[in-house]
Amino acid sequence: MIHTLTHYIDLIAKMIEVIGVLIMFFGLFLALYRAFRASGHFNNDTYVEIRQTVGKSILLGLEVLIAADIVATVVTEPSLRSVLVLGFIVLIRTFLSLSLQVELEGRFPWQNRKPVPDKQSDTDNHTVPIDKA
Repeated sequence: MIHTLTHYIDLIAKMIEVIGVLIMFFGLFLALYRAFRASGHFNNDTYVEIRQTVGKSILLGLEVLIAADIVATVVTEPSLRSVLVLGFIVLIRTFLSLSLQVELEGRFPWQNRKPVPDKQSDTDNHTVPIDKA
């Protein structure tokens, strides 16, 4: 009974890994399709859109792969070595996710979003002093 359950949990973990890889794979093709369909040619805006979409799909894929690693660890024999391997894998993938998020958004996840200045309000606030000589 336990052996059968372990087999199915391991199979589920493998399926989750495949889903994580497919998210990254199809994210790349979706980014390319959306960018070229919208503009029809390659320019700076196209590059930024492709980069943002691919980065987001990689982030999502890494999160799914971390979940797969955790599920796969549940079915292995509980040993210090398996826990350390899982810890290093999660640490590396978390660092990659954090690095990608900082690269895409320009800030750490715990930082507040930078307010976008309103151009009209900037011009309205400028006053010219009146000289009363």
